[in-house]
Amino acid sequence: MKKTTNVSGPFVREEAESPFCAPGPRCANERYWKWGSDNLFPNALSMLSRRSTTHRRIINDKADYISGKGFVCDADNRTLNGLIGRANGTGETLRQVLNKLAFDKALFGNAFLEAVTDDGGTFLALFHQDASRCRIARDDRHILLHHDWRAFSPGEARTLPLYPLFERAEDGTRRTIVHYKDYEPMFEHYGLPAYIAGMNVSAIAYKTDQWNISRLDNSFQVSGIMVLDGEVESEQDAYRIISAAEKRFAGKPGQVMFMVKNSDETDNSKFVPIESSNEGDWKSLHEQATSDIVVAHSWFRSLSGLDYASGFNAERILHEYEIALNTLILGEQQELLEPIRSLIAGVLHCPADSLQVVNRPPTRSKPLYMKVWEARRNDGLEYDPQDADQNLYLAQITKYALRNID
Repeated sequence: MKKTTNVSGPFVREEAESPFCAPGPRCANERYWKWGSDNLFPNALSMLSRRSTTHRRIINDKADYISGKGFVCDADNRTLNGLIGRANGTGETLRQVLNKLAFDKALFGNAFLEAVTDDGGTFLALFHQDASRCRIARDDRHILLHHDWRAFSPGEARTLPLYPLFERAEDGTRRTIVHYKDYEPMFEHYGLPAYIAGMNVSAIAYKTDQWNISRLDNSFQVSGIMVLDGEVESEQDAYRIISAAEKRFAGKPGQVMFMVKNSDETDNSKFVPIESSNEGDWKSLHEQATSDIVVAHSWFRSLSGLDYASGFNAERILHEYEIALNTLILGEQQELLEPIRSLIAGVLHCPADSLQVVNRPPTRSKPLYMKVWEARRNDGLEYDPQDADQNLYLAQITKYALRNID
């Protein structure tokens, strides 16, 4: 049986193809595993995120909280500090790359990180790859990248080996790609996003928004049926009259329905309004859908900006941020950073254990002019007003911490 053997250093040498690969040329659907029944599941998820305001807000916030405010590491580690400030040749920082990975993972349940180096491991560049462009090859050891999966062309596709495999590219560099995915039973090749159970309620929130837009377009006019008296010689004449009336008077299609009937001596044209008393139901439906979206994301209302209308509660925001930090944010950060640390250690032979994301709450519960001992007293902790360290102002401690981070 053919196999793949690890060799010393950051690279893996391929001795032969996997025995599970079909030999000979392949047609398009034999080259990769479909992502969804039509291979366009990422397109559907992207479209949904652009239509539902709450859904998109949560995805954006998750990405921002997970990528934090930047990175800290050992101050003496010049290699690591250099990578934090410039992760690739396009000038992106490591925080910018991590933010894109976190966004893709929150939106698609999958994310892809490309790593580039050379034979000697003299440099390491990290690039985010748009997850919607990536598909897993049939050998389960490569990723295919294509700009438009609705019109896949093998000649236009690019192939990258899955980490820890490295392969030489045309420009002489060595490249690999890391695939992050959220586990889901029955799904082997791709993960599913955490909000998968809330896709329908996201669509409901979008449709209720559209309903309000259509009412606004119609100036909140009453819907109804307009019956017109008129002499028509054919069905085509009737349709022509109706089309002209709809174009001029109907407003949003569906606002007014026109009917034409043959007239007699008297004009019996009339408008029959359609009364509707379900506005409260629509509002309740929208509010319920919004709440269900938050639950499906395993997120919190105050961190999604949903409760600001009832008052800005800093204590609740801080409390829910602490829960999110310990239940979701730290875990996602660890999952995204583990391969990055491994790449840094394996390629650059540089210790990366000190690499950490800087997490800061979205608001402060204590003013910066408060002294440390006063803050400890308010939190129910032991305090000593005579201690010199506890007589420092919170502003002084914050300034010192920010200077060390920067």
